[in-house]
Amino acid sequence: MPEPATLASVRVEEPEDGVVVLHVSGELDTTSADELARPLKAHLGGGARSVVVDLGGVRFLGSAGLESLVMGRKLAEEQGVELALVASSRSALRPLQATGLDSVFTIKPTVEEALARG
Repeated sequence: MPEPATLASVRVEEPEDGVVVLHVSGELDTTSADELARPLKAHLGGGARSVVVDLGGVRFLGSAGLESLVMGRKLAEEQGVELALVASSRSALRPLQATGLDSVFTIKPTVEEALARG
C-alpha cells in the first residue's frame, strides 16, 4: 500500500480575480486522479476565466491523470475558459509527449509564463 506522501494533492491559489492555479504534487494514477479532477471541474465550471494546472510537483502522471486533464480541456472549451498546463519535469512532460497531448494543450515551463497568457 502506498504511503500517504506518494498520493496526489492539489493546492489552490487565486492570484487574481477569475484566475485559478492548481498546484499538483505527488502521483496522479487511478487511485488519486480524482484529487485533480474534482477541483478542476469545480473551477472550470465555477466562473473562472483562466485555469492553470501546475504539474511541477508531479512525480508520476499515469493514464488516469491524463484522462483528468483531457476532461478538463473539454470542459474548459465548453465553458470558454483558458486552460494551460505548467510542465517542465520529465515525469510530467514525457507522458504528455508520448500520448501526443503536448500538441493539444498549452504547456508553459513556469506558472509565471502561463499567467502571462502570452
